[in-house]
Amino acid sequence: MLKIFRTLLGLMLIAVTMLAFTGCGGGSTASGTVFYLSHQDGDGFTDMIRKSFSDKAKAAGIPVEYRDAKGDVNMQIDQMKEAIAAKPSAIVLLAVEGTALVPMVEKANEAGIPIIITNRGLNGGKYLSCMVDEKQAGIMQGEYMAKHLPPNAKVVYLEGEKGFEGSVLRWQGFKEACLDKRPDVQLLASTSANWRTSDALRNVALWTKLFPQIDGVIAANDSMAVGAVQALKDAGRLDGCLISGVDAVDEALKLIDAGEMSQTVQQDANALADGTFKLVDSCLKGTIPTENIVVEFKSITKDNIAQFRK
Repeated sequence: MLKIFRTLLGLMLIAVTMLAFTGCGGGSTASGTVFYLSHQDGDGFTDMIRKSFSDKAKAAGIPVEYRDAKGDVNMQIDQMKEAIAAKPSAIVLLAVEGTALVPMVEKANEAGIPIIITNRGLNGGKYLSCMVDEKQAGIMQGEYMAKHLPPNAKVVYLEGEKGFEGSVLRWQGFKEACLDKRPDVQLLASTSANWRTSDALRNVALWTKLFPQIDGVIAANDSMAVGAVQALKDAGRLDGCLISGVDAVDEALKLIDAGEMSQTVQQDANALADGTFKLVDSCLKGTIPTENIVVEFKSITKDNIAQFRK
């Protein structure tokens, strides 16, 4: 009997360990509600993910509490505290900052609350993820520019948020696929425009005054690419300048259709929302997902815009 008891105890400990590791412990104390914590609403792409996730949750009858950190990491830490105290069945987290949120993620792990991340990475804690390979987006931008830029071209680059992993990886991908393979292409300037249209417009407007030749503007997201288009229009410099962005937001698709933007790399918001919802739904049903979900990027240009036009 003692041997049987020890065997059963061992099996129970293995099961508990598996639940803790995946972050999908749930448990009888879970409220049945999901908390969805966004790093910042009002960003076109982030809003697309949230709306798609919300539609899926409503259709499934899953109650969701939404919080917007407005880009403030301290506010999001407080929102995580609120969420953990509410004992939800899961927390969807789009982190303001990948390191500062780790202690709160670890507290959620200790409480057996599943953490599912999307769009923004984390540097620690246990979680499930539905993400993209950020470097792939930069590679696609670089390949497009390397193929279409004229000889001895001059380009400028609009970075995303400083220190943010996605911004770093998109730049690395572009550099490897274009600048390293086309030594004749000169990078005139590079700066962070913080993913924002207004910051990009201001920076590109300055560059049009500093540089008499700009053959390409590469932006780490579409919001910045849209700002670049406007700045070049204002300066009468849009014709002949290749402009590339990432996300495939509606405005970027319209600009490509109009011939004012050259490329966007689609980060599929619906696919990210769908994968995130599937992970959440599995946790709510007590099924432990065994793999994270990776969503592929797609390059969109004038040649294939008809497939993506809404």
